[in-house]
This record gives sequence, C-alpha cells and structure tokens, in this order.
Amino acid sequence: MTGLDFICLIPLLIISVAPILIMVTITFVRNYTVIAAFSFLAFLLAFLSVSYVMPYAPHAIAPLFIFDTYSYLFTGIILFGCMLVTILSYVYFRRQSVVKEEYFIILFVSALGASILAAANHFVTFFLGLETLSVTLYILIGYLRQRDQSVEAGVKYLILASVSAAILLFGMALVYTGTGTMNFNELSSYFVTAKAVSPFIMVGAGMIIVGVGFKLAVAPFHMWTPDVYQGAPAPVTTYIATISKGAVIAVILRFFVDIRGHQNHALVVIITVIAILSMFIGNFLALRQTNMKRLLAYSSIAHLGYLLIMLLAGTSAGIQAAIFYLIAYIITSLGTFGVIAILSTVQRDADSFDDYRGLFWRRPWIAIVFTLTLLSLAGIPITAGFIAKFYLVLAGVGSGLWLLAFVLIVNSVIGLYYYLRVVATMFHSTGKENVPALPFLGHVVLAVIAAVILLLGVIPEWLLDIIGKFSL
Repeated sequence: MTGLDFICLIPLLIISVAPILIMVTITFVRNYTVIAAFSFLAFLLAFLSVSYVMPYAPHAIAPLFIFDTYSYLFTGIILFGCMLVTILSYVYFRRQSVVKEEYFIILFVSALGASILAAANHFVTFFLGLETLSVTLYILIGYLRQRDQSVEAGVKYLILASVSAAILLFGMALVYTGTGTMNFNELSSYFVTAKAVSPFIMVGAGMIIVGVGFKLAVAPFHMWTPDVYQGAPAPVTTYIATISKGAVIAVILRFFVDIRGHQNHALVVIITVIAILSMFIGNFLALRQTNMKRLLAYSSIAHLGYLLIMLLAGTSAGIQAAIFYLIAYIITSLGTFGVIAILSTVQRDADSFDDYRGLFWRRPWIAIVFTLTLLSLAGIPITAGFIAKFYLVLAGVGSGLWLLAFVLIVNSVIGLYYYLRVVATMFHSTGKENVPALPFLGHVVLAVIAAVILLLGVIPEWLLDIIGKFSL
C-alpha cells in the first residue's frame, strides 16, 4: 500500500482504532460517561477527517475500494448519524443496570462495516462490510439480556440474516462463475459487451436481490422487521433504521448504476414489483398497529419502496433525488426513534401509544419535535420529507416511471392516516402522568434534528448543490 492509500483510509482507520482504545481503557477503569464522550469525539474526528481526505478523491485501492466523492459523502452521512446515535445511546443506557461500556466497542465495529460498504467496489468488500455490519447487529439487538423480548429479537435476526447472507454469497459466486470477475466496473463492461446473459448470472442476480432484500427489509422479505424493531433497545432500533440501511443503499446504488441495471428489462420488472409491494404492504400493515416501533417498522418498508424507484431512473437527477431522500429519511428517523429512546425507562421502551397520549400537555417540546418528524415522514410541506418525495416524483416522471410515481402518491396519502393518528394521540386531553425528565443532551439532539428537517424543507438547494458535486 502507498502513502496515498493510507491517507484515503484515515476515516476508517480512526473508526478501527477507537474500539481498541476503549478496550484498553476499560481494562484498567470503567467510566461510562468518559467512554461515551470519547466515542462521540472519535466519531466527530472521523467525520472531520472526511473533509481532509476529500481533495485526494477519486482514488482506488484496487480492486477492493473506490474512494471518490460519492463514497466520502455516504461516509460522512454514516459518521454524522453515528454521532447522534452515540448521544441517544448514552442517554438511554445510563439508566440501565447492564455493563454499558462494551456497547460502544460494538457500535464502532458496526460503523466500520457500514463505512466499508460506502467505499466497496468489489463483491469481497461488499460482503465483508455487510457481514461486519450484520454480526454486530446480532449483539446490539440482544444487548439488554435481561429483556426476553430483546434476546428473542436478536435470535430472529441472527437466523434470518444468516440465511440471507448465505443466499447472497451463493448469488455472488454464481455471478462470478458466469462473468469471471467480482469487480463492479468489470461487471459493467461485461454486461455492456455480452450478447447473452448465462443462466448462472440470471440465477445469481436473483439470489443477490433476495439477499439484499432481506437486509433492506423490502417486501416480500420484510417478515423480521417489526419483531426486531420492537425487541431491540431503542437506540439500536434507531441505528438499524438509519445507518445500517443507508450503508446498504449506498453500495446497492453504486452497483446498480455500474452494471446499468435500469437498462435490463428483467431487473426493471423485478424491482418495480418489489417497490409496489413494499409501498402497499408497508402502509397497509402500519394502519393497524398500536405499537410505535412496529408502526415505524412497517413505515420503513414503505419508504424503502419509495426509494427503490430511483434505481430505475438511470439518470443523474434520479441518483441525486435518491441521495436527498435517503438523507431526509435518515435525519427524520433519527428524530422519531430518538424520541422513543429519550422517553424510555429502565423497565421498558416507550413504544406504546399510551406513552404518547396527551404528551403535548406534559412535554410540549418533545411532542412538537415528534410531530415534526412524523409530518416529515408523511411528506407534509415545509418539511424535509415533502421536498424529498417531490424530487422522487419529479425524477420518476422525468424517466417515464409514471406507474411508480402514481403508486408513490397514492401510498403517501395512505400513510397520512397512521402518522396523523399518532399526532392526534399526543394532543389528547388525558394520558400518563409520569413522563421521564428530558436530559440536556436529549434537548440538543432533538433541536439539531428539528432544525435540519425545517432547513431542508424550506431551503433544500444547498444540499442539492452538495449532492450534485458528490454523487456518482
């Protein structure tokens, strides 16, 4: 490796060294506040280092990594999200009686897997990054071992994710058998010049779609989502819903663009069906939920269906719309699940509708922020979610995807019902009397998230300009 290789790897090296330092520290002394503060500063340093290494892009560490503006953009998104998750985790776990310091070690390793995905340019780094992310999630989901529901969710995710990983790996092997390469760029050249696609490649591509479908929790591979979201500790659910899915979308978007998937009729049909199923199944199942985590789980399935539309656009406008939508969704989801984490107690997470009944009259600030995040998920004007959906529809129509654009609009109307039902619950005249006090750090996180949601909803041009310079 050259010196330039190491420079481009600085953000990943910082994330790799941080858990080692934490392990050495807790060998001598345990201090939860110090470890949490160090974790936040390490993520902040890695985030700032992205701007330092940016001038060296694009640079490839052949054949595994490609460090271009696109990969650094998603690395920055991942690290910024991890900073907020770290604060939410500190607020949440300091109330728990479990051993807390090791949590941040696992969080760093998981963030490393997500960052590897953002820079992956090869099936090997794709799979290693994905499994580094997944294996750590097994531990994080079942971290609260005293809760049966948390352990059950961890076991369910372990079984389903292991099966999906095997399917994904076998699919990659079949594609390699048919093409003789695992590099994204070389796969692109193969599909452009090949006169016919072999059965190996067709079956392998199908298995990759199934494996990735499980990771993203799109229909009909969504079965694990509500149970895992409900059973996992609230900050872990936040991480799964935002950072982990964002990292997978990053590598899938690059891979799909590289192989020109939007020009393959069979892929277009398959992804169209998956997108429509995800939108309708996610929204219709969310209508009947009385548990907040399960409602947001089904909502996430629908939102991933919206996002899949942009894989088919095949234009720079479509890619930019997808990235903008993903950023808006991550910020908004950090807010919704962050409120759940902050309101949770030692005994249980605040995932029942009763926990939010009449919340406005006792904790108006939390209720206002939660209302804002829900309205953003619903796509109400002056929120980031509205602008994000507007650009999705615009890019979809511009690419001739009229059916998907129409289905998106219809499902956005369906989603309004269950989002507004939660908002109405918070303004109910009666509710629980005992609501935990909101810590100062919770105020800071919610204020940052609310400000970003409104800023993107009113003045989105600055982010669109950045995305235009950093997209594929």
